Amino acid sequence: MSNAVLKTGGFHHVAIRVFDFEGTVQFYTEVLGFTIRHQWGEGDGRGIMLDTGDGNYLEVFAGGAEGPKPEGAFLHLALRTEDVDGVTERARAAGAEVTVEPKDVDINGIPVRLSFFKGPHGELIELFQSTGEDKL
Repeated sequence: MSNAVLKTGGFHHVAIRVFDFEGTVQFYTEVLGFTIRHQWGEGDGRGIMLDTGDGNYLEVFAGGAEGPKPEGAFLHLALRTEDVDGVTERARAAGAEVTVEPKDVDINGIPVRLSFFKGPHGELIELFQSTGEDKL
C-alpha cells in the first residue's frame, strides 16, 4: 500500500445543493459572516465557494429540490491534499470505491486536481488539490 497521506490536509470544503441559492448565500454571508471567494455558472448550474473564515469553504450548488430532505443538503466532504493520486490509490487499496478517477479541472480559471471515492459507510469524499498560482 502507498504511504501517501493528506500532508497539509484538513478540510477543504463541504458541499451542499440548495433550492434557494440567493437566500442560502445571503444567510451564510450576512448571518454567519462567510465571504465569497469564487463563483461560477448560471441558473441551476451556479456554484459558489464561501470562505468560512479560516481558509475552509462551504461550496453551495444551485438546483436542489424544494422542501425538506431526510438526509439534509450535504453532497460531499472535500479534503485538502498535495497528492490526489497517491491518496486515491491508498483509499482504493483499502477497498474504497473510486467514483471519479484523479483528474485536472478548471474551476472558472482556477486549476485544481481532484478525485472522489466512497468512505466506509458510503459517504462521498473528494480529494482536492490546488495546482495553480491562485490557491483555492
